[in-house]
Amino acid sequence: MKKLLIICLMAMMGAMTSVAQTIYDFKVINDEGKEVSLDSYRGKVLLIVNTATKCGFTPQYKELEELFEKYRDQDFVILDFPCNQFGQQAPGSIRDIHEFCTANFNIEFPQFDKIDVNGEHAHPLYTFLKSKKDIKWNFTKFLISKDGCVLKRFEPTATAADMEPDIQAAL
Repeated sequence: MKKLLIICLMAMMGAMTSVAQTIYDFKVINDEGKEVSLDSYRGKVLLIVNTATKCGFTPQYKELEELFEKYRDQDFVILDFPCNQFGQQAPGSIRDIHEFCTANFNIEFPQFDKIDVNGEHAHPLYTFLKSKKDIKWNFTKFLISKDGCVLKRFEPTATAADMEPDIQAAL
């Protein structure tokens, strides 16, 4: 019976993901444990990033915060989703992660609860974002248009300078 329930739930989640047309169709949990509809970001250009605090790419938080500060007044927001799937490089609770990021990089962009981005427990938002190509590592980035559609995917090695022309064009 339990197995049947799990199969039914997985089928429902798959159906929900296939129905989604934009990121506004998803809800996520923020760093305070509250559910947030991504519809609240409608009309903004978004950069959605899966992050980790113990990764070689962790210093990118500094560049990300600089991008956020530069364009936040033009309706640009970075959404940070810590993920512990790659080498267990996002240890601790979301509170621990948030404290680390604010103390070390003074981030002000929104952070959300830890999620999986690949596999059977992947958050439906990431199932939608990545389409048919799994995420290889931390700091994969998705640029989202003001109407909630994926414009571009950036690999972990992409720097702020690599992304900035696309961000400017989207704004």
